[in-house]
Amino acid sequence: MADLITKIEAALRGPGQKGIAGIWTDEHKLVEAARKTRESGIKKFEAISPYPLHGIDDAMNIPRSIIPYIAFAAGLTGCTFGVWFTWWTSAVDWPLIIGGKPLWSLAAFVPVIFECTILFAALTSVGAMIFLNRLPMIDPHTIDPDLTSHKFALFVAESESGYDAAKLEQLFRSQGASDVRRTEF
Repeated sequence: MADLITKIEAALRGPGQKGIAGIWTDEHKLVEAARKTRESGIKKFEAISPYPLHGIDDAMNIPRSIIPYIAFAAGLTGCTFGVWFTWWTSAVDWPLIIGGKPLWSLAAFVPVIFECTILFAALTSVGAMIFLNRLPMIDPHTIDPDLTSHKFALFVAESESGYDAAKLEQLFRSQGASDVRRTEF
């Protein structure tokens, strides 16, 4: 049983990468450092922050998320399913003729169609976020425990093209990093 748990943990644990990390105590300096890091030729690096930072997406040149498009497509699918399902149950599977009213009326089923739209969009968005963020990640590598409360970091993996530890250390220190260390993340 312990062997099975170990295998599951190994599968859920993200593979760690060796690299260099700079740690800041001021979020504005981190955003500027991210911009300078991208301008120095590093295309892919991580920013670690205890809360969302205004401007970090532009500084790191992160493209817009595909989640809104996934949610829209899932909502459209849910709306279509809601229309089809209410029509099928009312007019095909269990038709009830009551007082000469139509077997299917759009106005009567708007709440069901709306709820199907929201249900499909919400559940698909959550599933897409879990998949795209590679969750769950058990026991992730930690650069510094204070990154969850009041510090900020940039991490550049050794596998990144243009990686030069000495150059990056000098860049991070010139941008006001309080600590620069070689680590695994």
